[in-house]
Amino acid sequence: MDLSPIDIKILALLQQDASLTAAEIAEHVNLSASPCWRRINRLEQEGIIEKKVALVNAEKLGLGLVVFARISLSKNDEASLHDFEQRVSRYPEVVECYTVTGSADYHLKIITRDIKHYDRFLRRHLIQIPLVRDVNSNVAVTRIKYTTGLPLETQL
Repeated sequence: MDLSPIDIKILALLQQDASLTAAEIAEHVNLSASPCWRRINRLEQEGIIEKKVALVNAEKLGLGLVVFARISLSKNDEASLHDFEQRVSRYPEVVECYTVTGSADYHLKIITRDIKHYDRFLRRHLIQIPLVRDVNSNVAVTRIKYTTGLPLETQL
C-alpha cells in the first residue's frame, strides 16, 4: 500500500498516543480536522490501523516474569500444527506466538507472576499438549527496550 508522508505522520502520532483527537492530529500534520479524520478512517478501513488499545503495565499488576519459550513438536503435519496453535491460543499467559525457522517450531512469549507460576503453567498446560516434544525456556532478566510502535520512518 502506498502511504503518503502525512499518512506516516498520522500513524506515528497514533502509535504514540491513540487517544489524540482528529483535530489534535490534524494540527500536528498541518491539515484541517475533516481531511485528517477521513485519512484516519481510510487507514482503519484498509486494516492498517487494526485497533486502538490501552497499554497496561504488567509489573504494576504483579505480572513481572517474562519467559521466551522455544517449542519443538513431535509431528509437523498441518493438522498437528493447527491443533497446537489452537491450544496455545487459549492460554492468556501466552501473549505472542510465532512459527520460526531453525531448530524449534515455535517461539512463545509468556508473561506470568513469577517463576513458580511459570512452572505451574508449564507443567499443567504447555507440556500436557500431546504434540510438544521439547520446551526450552529463557527467562528475561532485564528489559532493555520495549515498544509497540513500528519503524514507520522506513516507509518514507
